[in-house]
Amino acid sequence: MDGAHMNRLIESVHQDLLPRFQIESVDPHDPVKVRHVPKPWQLLGAGNYAAVVYHPDYPEFVIKIYAPGRPGFSEEVEVYRRLGSHPAFSECLYANDGFLILKRLHGVTLYDCMQRGLRIPKQVIHDIDQALDYARKRGLHPHDVHGRNVMMYKGRGLVVDISDFLHEEACSKWDDLKKGYYWLYRPFLSPLGIRIPYFVLDVVRRSYRFLIRLVSRLKQLKSRRF
Repeated sequence: MDGAHMNRLIESVHQDLLPRFQIESVDPHDPVKVRHVPKPWQLLGAGNYAAVVYHPDYPEFVIKIYAPGRPGFSEEVEVYRRLGSHPAFSECLYANDGFLILKRLHGVTLYDCMQRGLRIPKQVIHDIDQALDYARKRGLHPHDVHGRNVMMYKGRGLVVDISDFLHEEACSKWDDLKKGYYWLYRPFLSPLGIRIPYFVLDVVRRSYRFLIRLVSRLKQLKSRRF
């Protein structure tokens, strides 16, 4: 992408997108709420900190916009700096004023694969494992890697959210997802091609989050006793 093309995109973000884009964080444990996206910008998705949009004139890039008051912008910029170029990760091409311009990754999240009944081959899991190992070698700590933050594209795995990779505390989400993949998905769900409704997936997600908090709280209580 030449400099003039990038400059036009940056100008469009500042002049056309940001002044009319409405986003808020209602609950830090749930995706942010996007209230309005000015045309012709299109919403691609929303996470706990930010939302991602793109412009049809610049389909090879996405704009990640942090919700007011949500942390993580400068940390995400640093993570992308350390990652450099890797096929399983996006790249940050510009960052300023609470938004990033990223190389667009195409694919379907593993969460959406479950809803659509799409088969998830083992290669996807292997690719993501290798990508996370690469990140660790770059001094990062893969964190908050779950079904909404990883994708499948043409049978290969991608990691689409690296915003928490500076967090040093242990995170078992990816390991737990892999257990579900090998113990439940491959032997039972994959052969049947079952489509799991979003409300069921959401119940599983919330139940898992509750159990993680409960286990953490029990560990804290146990440590205080001893």
